[in-house]
Amino acid sequence: MNQILKPACIAFICLGIFLGVAAADAAPEVPVKGMVTMIDLGATECIPCKMMAPILDKLKKTYDGRAAIVFIDVWQDQSQAKKYGLRAIPTQIFFDDNGREVTRHIGFMSEEAIVDQLKKMGVN
Repeated sequence: MNQILKPACIAFICLGIFLGVAAADAAPEVPVKGMVTMIDLGATECIPCKMMAPILDKLKKTYDGRAAIVFIDVWQDQSQAKKYGLRAIPTQIFFDDNGREVTRHIGFMSEEAIVDQLKKMGVN
């Protein structure tokens, strides 16, 4: 990812926390029980997060019923940033079907990279 974007996203996390961005509705229950789950922790106004939004929408439809693809806006729900120990956004975390974290990635993640990770985890 472009080195300029990383500090910008970190700064936005800090700014959001400093300004006391209000929490939205409760975060979805993740990881989804009995299903491989990928969560993307970001913000709707973060540039790399915006770039990932159409990818996540497509994958959510493609993997419906086989894997859960979940987006959590950490500017709207700061507790999720703390819960997952975020250092920058976007961050993607993959959980196996037993709810154990398998891997995490920081920064923009391409559709191909996400699909490859899901395949490694047995999702076809």
